[in-house]
Amino acid sequence: MMNLLAQAQSGTGGTTGEQTINLQPQAGLVPSVSGITISSLLGGAINLILVAAALIFFIMLVIGGVQWILSGGDKGQTEAARGRITAALIGLVIVFAAWAIASLVGSLFGINIFSLQITPISSFK
Repeated sequence: MMNLLAQAQSGTGGTTGEQTINLQPQAGLVPSVSGITISSLLGGAINLILVAAALIFFIMLVIGGVQWILSGGDKGQTEAARGRITAALIGLVIVFAAWAIASLVGSLFGINIFSLQITPISSFK
């Protein structure tokens, strides 16, 4: 039964039938967390928020389209669907505009908001 385990090895000495299981991870399989800083966590959170916002607005756009299709010509439901689609498109434009402005600020002033690495002023010449 113990031979079915993938990492089962025969024991060294002792009683026969004694088995040892190696639970040490192989080198390189465990990610190192020593390089994580507050700025990298905040930059990752900003990226995650941008992606999540874009996905939410895209889903709202699809829901508005489905509402419009299923409205069956009802004026109230069609207006509600149109309002949802309009709000989703405006939100999507705002998210992409925020991303574009952050990228522009990063390229013009050396402030990378997505990784929160600020270039010292002395390096500008």
